[in-house]
Amino acid sequence: MRSIGVILSGCGVYDGSEVYETVLTLLAIERAGAKAFCFAPDKMQATVINHLTGEEMTESRNVLVESARLVRGKVLPIDQADSVQLDALIVPGGFGVAHHLSSLATAGENCEIDENLQNLTRQIYKQGKPIGFICVAPALIPRLLNAPVRVTTGTDADYAETIEAMGGIHVPCPVDDIVVDEEHRVVTTPAYMLARSIPEAADGIDKLVKRVLEMMA
Repeated sequence: MRSIGVILSGCGVYDGSEVYETVLTLLAIERAGAKAFCFAPDKMQATVINHLTGEEMTESRNVLVESARLVRGKVLPIDQADSVQLDALIVPGGFGVAHHLSSLATAGENCEIDENLQNLTRQIYKQGKPIGFICVAPALIPRLLNAPVRVTTGTDADYAETIEAMGGIHVPCPVDDIVVDEEHRVVTTPAYMLARSIPEAADGIDKLVKRVLEMMA
């Protein structure tokens, strides 16, 4: 059975992993006959957002503990992920990507990447294994791989500019489709950068997971 690492960044669109994107990713992986292994940074959140009001809260939360909410506790610290044991890597979106997996939210094109995520992604990349990033997560790819990878965040001009400034190539893409960089074995899809409904997000995520699995062959 193929093993896919799924990297989480908390729980909730505004300060963690996007819930629908995560569940849709896990569903697509399981339906395809593969197995997902979830990981997240074991560190405190840079910011906590009240998802009812959109306002920042003063309380503290741990990224790993919050990620466990999404996957019924089945998540390990990202520093325990072994690239040799994984056949691919997928990162759902949500603004935890920009706050906890990187400093994209505050530093833009000059962002720093979580060290463990960077090491794992580069190991997967060097081993020629496929990588799938969803929603806002593709904005990290040029910095993660230090290569002119073709990626998409949909049609957002600001993120396209950031990606290009980091050396990537942004490709406009509709919500239900994917962008595939065959040379670098990277697949990306806009999901909730554009999606207006769960089925819209599901279409692109299903295609991404299917293409990632095809690349494993």
